[in-house]
Amino acid sequence: MNKKHLITFVSALFLWTSCSNNSSSHFISDTAYRTQVETDFQSRQTTLSEGNLFTVFDQSMTPEEKEAMSFLYAYMPVGDIADYSGEFFLKNVQTSFQAKQEMPWGKQIPEDIFRHFVLPIRVNNENLDESRMVFYQELKDRVKGLSLHDAVIEVNHWCHEKVIYTPSDARTSSPLASVKTAYGRCGEESTFTVAALRSVGIPARQVYTPRWAHTDDNHAWVEAWVDGQWYFLGACEPEPVLNLGWFNAPASRGMLMHTKVFGKYQGPEEVMVQTPLYTEINIIGNYADTAKATIKVVDANQQPVPDARVEFKVYNYAEFYTVASKTTDANGETFLTSGKGDMLVWASKDGQFGYDKVSFGQQNELTVVLDKKAGEAYTIDLDIVPPPEKAKLPEVTPEQRAENTRRMAEEDSIRNAYVATFFTDQKAKDFAKEIGMDATVATKLLVGSRGNYQTISSFLKEASANEEQKKAAIDLLQRISAKDLRDVSREVLDDHLKNSPVVGDIDPEIFAQYVRNPRVANEMITPYKAFFQKAIAEADMKVFQADPMKLVDWVKNNITIDEECNLGGAPIFPEGVWKARIADKHSRDIFFVSLSRALGIPARIDEVTRKVQVFSGKDIIDINFQAAEQTATATGTLQADYKPIKALEDPKYYSHFTISKLTDGRLQLLNYEEGDVDMGSGATWSNLLKKGTQMDTGSYLLVSGTRMASGTVLAQLTFFNIEEGKTTKVHLNMRENKDDIQIIGNFNSENKYISAETGEETSLLATTGRGYYVVAILGARQEPTNHAMRDIAAEKDQLEAWGRKMVLLFPNEEGYKKFDAAEFNGLPNTIVYGIDKNHAIQKEMVAAMKLEHANTLPIFLIADTFNRVVFVSQGYTIGLGAQMMQIIHKLEQ
Repeated sequence: MNKKHLITFVSALFLWTSCSNNSSSHFISDTAYRTQVETDFQSRQTTLSEGNLFTVFDQSMTPEEKEAMSFLYAYMPVGDIADYSGEFFLKNVQTSFQAKQEMPWGKQIPEDIFRHFVLPIRVNNENLDESRMVFYQELKDRVKGLSLHDAVIEVNHWCHEKVIYTPSDARTSSPLASVKTAYGRCGEESTFTVAALRSVGIPARQVYTPRWAHTDDNHAWVEAWVDGQWYFLGACEPEPVLNLGWFNAPASRGMLMHTKVFGKYQGPEEVMVQTPLYTEINIIGNYADTAKATIKVVDANQQPVPDARVEFKVYNYAEFYTVASKTTDANGETFLTSGKGDMLVWASKDGQFGYDKVSFGQQNELTVVLDKKAGEAYTIDLDIVPPPEKAKLPEVTPEQRAENTRRMAEEDSIRNAYVATFFTDQKAKDFAKEIGMDATVATKLLVGSRGNYQTISSFLKEASANEEQKKAAIDLLQRISAKDLRDVSREVLDDHLKNSPVVGDIDPEIFAQYVRNPRVANEMITPYKAFFQKAIAEADMKVFQADPMKLVDWVKNNITIDEECNLGGAPIFPEGVWKARIADKHSRDIFFVSLSRALGIPARIDEVTRKVQVFSGKDIIDINFQAAEQTATATGTLQADYKPIKALEDPKYYSHFTISKLTDGRLQLLNYEEGDVDMGSGATWSNLLKKGTQMDTGSYLLVSGTRMASGTVLAQLTFFNIEEGKTTKVHLNMRENKDDIQIIGNFNSENKYISAETGEETSLLATTGRGYYVVAILGARQEPTNHAMRDIAAEKDQLEAWGRKMVLLFPNEEGYKKFDAAEFNGLPNTIVYGIDKNHAIQKEMVAAMKLEHANTLPIFLIADTFNRVVFVSQGYTIGLGAQMMQIIHKLEQ
């Protein structure tokens, strides 16, 4: 090399080095963190060597784009890498940088906050979509002139225009699917709202209380970063100010709030779990008074046990549900910061386990001894006390409240205009007549499809050209979930209708449910049948069809199991597992069942036990991918007697009792049928345990619990064993509080309200007559009221048998007009509706019962016409109807 060229080379090298050391040219300016990301990214490339999953990096990118893409690919769940194109993620990165450049707050967002809370596309376990690009175009001009604080509130108003709360199943719809449907459960509302905030460069994260401590259910909402601080908001439930939502009070009784942060996060919050893909942080201190407890795990000889799993469990839905899982250090210790209430601590290692109750705020330390093992049978009682309520509410002026109410009404009208374009009952009946199908079925499918009606109607119309095809299409639509109807694509429906092979002499019902049906578990359903039929050689298909155990062997030998590869993501698509040849066990199981169905082999994941199964004729064969040979599972029978208490004739699974199997010292819940969402039917003592139910052999735990109005639970734990061919008999006991009913306050039964029926003023006493009655103030279209009304509908028969009036009032006429009783599937005929004139009754309730937060709704009282109150409930409570019936039955004694 001559001197001139050497000088040029050295100058270029110096310039490149200077640029590479200049933080302004990097997406990640911290050299050590950037090196860590690059190391993790290269490790990911090595691990995922199949399927050409990283070809997007062959494209031209800016240095910042490449570092951002490397960050995403280093920590994305495998499902995201395998199921979506690299171009999709690059488009998201470019839109994120565009928002950072164009939004007025873009330059004030710290690099690490942007990296972890703006750039990531995934919020929870939703299906990913183009929402960032779509939302940015719709929102950018709407928020450009606002402060960051006001922009957060404005985005939430926009979200309310699009989506409101309605319960649904646990699969999380994508943000665009929620917009198309115009409603979603809290997990979907919060996913959607986080996506909307991030689309315009506002740092946001989804917050979960895994389970409430004082009542059943859980909840999710949103935190947004504003000027160096995190503020919370109810997703799609705009308030005039931040740090305000209907859940302020229940959150103050929470035991744990957490959020999963994409990647290796180094923020100030307490880290609960650091996984290879995300960091789970504990943010309970943002909402409730807290205390820290150290847990020490020892063996039977009192020696510390390192690497023991410690699960912190909250009583909820009649089980002790794990809200946090940690591992002991070399001294056998771990810790948790929690709200000041009770949890069950369950420790396990190598099949040994131990447990005890910890009362945060009262105990700083707890020692758990691993002195239990499977096979023991005994019963213990536990009283579980939740934290007290200590809600803090920011100030809202009357002017702010009035303007917020006006805006929300306007947003309701915008959303309702869109919803009015959906199929109505009459339109569905007309369509049914046109194509010759049952009108009731057509109404359920087409009205249920909401904004996805064009997909469902076009699919049915095309299939109706052939009578057999039409029957098959209708059957397919009736087998997928209600949520599937709202977001399934035409491509998916066509694939499973046209590419489901009939192999051999198969029972038509088994074919329809376990071959043609695309729904396997909680995955987003995809058009996998045509994909697999093209990917697998015909000769191999015939081998697998002739002997499904050879397909089991193929999966065992070709799909690598890595339980950490897809953490925090939705199940990997079956096609993605095929491409990547790596999966977590759940995605592997869905893959196997999907692949089997694509080949005409009927298969399923059992809903109760979660076992993978294939059908041989009408016989069911359990599949164990760890076993050398597939053998029949030994079973026995569980039978439980129950002595009905006055308040409860037939205990319900999930409401009053659950059963879990002990596996390697840990509990796995049996998922029996729960019935309609938040309502009726499902497994009960009488249809599950009274005559006996068949179960796999092994050790089990029966949990029962009675939830008191205070939130305290009277729980009982019964350990038992199932032996092959034998019947195990246990006692299902619902513990009772034997204390007499207390008079807890006074309330004037001569208070007057405006009758919704007549428009005239009348008194409670004139409506109810002498005796006990229920009076309530409702918040129409508010989530706590929705839950309360569903709980009341669930007790319809008992409340009607009681026969006393229930006077349900609204703060104003506008609230009454918003309310639709038809949404709650049959309310008691003893209900009378009215308007609380000038909030007089609400004010007296608040004063008489010394309620701290006057505007938190709903408020329910049980009182008598001698002005004595025996029950009060305010705000968010699951199981309200059952709690009221406990009191009512005691009144009848």
